[in-house]
Amino acid sequence: MSLTTCTQVHHFLENSAGRFPDKTALVHDKTRATFSEINSKANQLADFLQRTGISRGDRIALIYENSLEYVISYYGGLKAGAVMAPLSTGLKANSLRELLADLQPALIIASEKFENLLQASRLSDFDIKKVVLMNPKLDWSDASLLVTAWHEALSGAETSDVDRGVDESDLASIIYTSGSTGKAKGVMLSHKNIVANTDSICEYLKLTEHDIQMVVLPFFYVMGKSLLNTHYAVGGSIVINNKFAFPAAVLEQMVTEKVTGLSGVPSTFAYLLYHSPLAKYRDRLSSLRYCSQAGGHMSRQIKEELREVLPLHTDIVVMYGATEASARLSYLATESFKEKLDSIGKAIPGVTLKILDENKQEVVRGQTGELVASGTNIMLGYWNNEEATRKALDHHGYHTGDQSYQDEDGFFYLTGRKDNLLKIGGHKINPQEVEDAIMESELVVETAVIGVPDDLLGHKMVALVAPKSRDCTEMQLLGSCAEKLPKYKLPGKVKMIRALPKSLSGKIDRAKCIELAEKK
Repeated sequence: MSLTTCTQVHHFLENSAGRFPDKTALVHDKTRATFSEINSKANQLADFLQRTGISRGDRIALIYENSLEYVISYYGGLKAGAVMAPLSTGLKANSLRELLADLQPALIIASEKFENLLQASRLSDFDIKKVVLMNPKLDWSDASLLVTAWHEALSGAETSDVDRGVDESDLASIIYTSGSTGKAKGVMLSHKNIVANTDSICEYLKLTEHDIQMVVLPFFYVMGKSLLNTHYAVGGSIVINNKFAFPAAVLEQMVTEKVTGLSGVPSTFAYLLYHSPLAKYRDRLSSLRYCSQAGGHMSRQIKEELREVLPLHTDIVVMYGATEASARLSYLATESFKEKLDSIGKAIPGVTLKILDENKQEVVRGQTGELVASGTNIMLGYWNNEEATRKALDHHGYHTGDQSYQDEDGFFYLTGRKDNLLKIGGHKINPQEVEDAIMESELVVETAVIGVPDDLLGHKMVALVAPKSRDCTEMQLLGSCAEKLPKYKLPGKVKMIRALPKSLSGKIDRAKCIELAEKK
């Protein structure tokens, strides 16, 4: 389906409300909402925001778990011409204050779960005058801001879709990402960026109004947000499940709701394989058309096991992207899954990928260099950070920081990040290679290989592993790795843990992994 009539992100919702007004667009626990209901409430919110002084280009911070209210807030803010900045629901007061100081939002929309956090963050320090809060319970009388209850913000008369003068080049969203440095940067995405990437994803996944997506990733994460935009762009539906810790219930709901798509990061699928009855549901997942994976490297072992356990009719789509790309840069087509299992595939429609050496010259196929992407979906830059923007963007495109090579058939492969290489006893070692060897042992659920300072070797490799069985030993793992790796690439220490630390998006938190690895 062509989305050329959509020039702004909220058009996805408006167009589907026009085409499928009475169709269920969202399922969350006992809540079911149609496109027309969501669009009507988003219009009411947009009207409220404009009446309270929100103007084109103002930032709105959104702190909300996945829900109907999140969806209404997201599209309602965009309809009002605001720039939506979804923030992690795992923030503490100090971290939130840092982001608010950078963002300087005109208004905050939050659920009642974060009311205590907002009070502890002293919002008056940032000249924030307005908060829309679901069911406020605390005393805000001493605060120098206006707190409006959610139901009051949506109490106005229903309004129709109105052109607020927003242009496709206008900033639509600022999404904070820590990247590999640990310091949060606000990725600026225009309406044009997001629309272009949404259009491309819908094309290569062949999404239609018949698709139903199970959403277990948070909407504040760029991949989670793309699930919302892509399905609303084509008139598809989303099923929100915030209880992935109980995977059997998630699988049961996938059967009941006839879910056609499940998307996740590597840990999502590792958890399904080893901590859920996925294999027992194989014959019941008759509607599951595809599973798509992004958000980091997924081992060959996990991919092969997924292929064995999932129904034969379920495609596995490996994808690669970045927040800076509005979500997606490449995908591995289903027909190439088995033959090119370790590849991230080829560029998605509308994106160009090339590999540059240290002199920014394109390398020949087979040689390794930095993967650089260009296309309409590439970000405008980093909010309030010109230096980081200059490092990431130039006339070649977006410099991903990922090392890659291209095979003779044009498929791209990642070999890790240059800044993640470990220097141990004079050898440069890619931790991803060691992690893959550990996973191939079939003894562990997940692993992270970390370099810790060592007076003799410069660094020592520590492998954090979550074993499948309590009987797994360090000797077994090292013995298996020794069959695949030279001695100098073997971890100096193996630490058994129950599970690797992760962010709320499910991605491995390498900063916390380093802390664990450095503990005596």
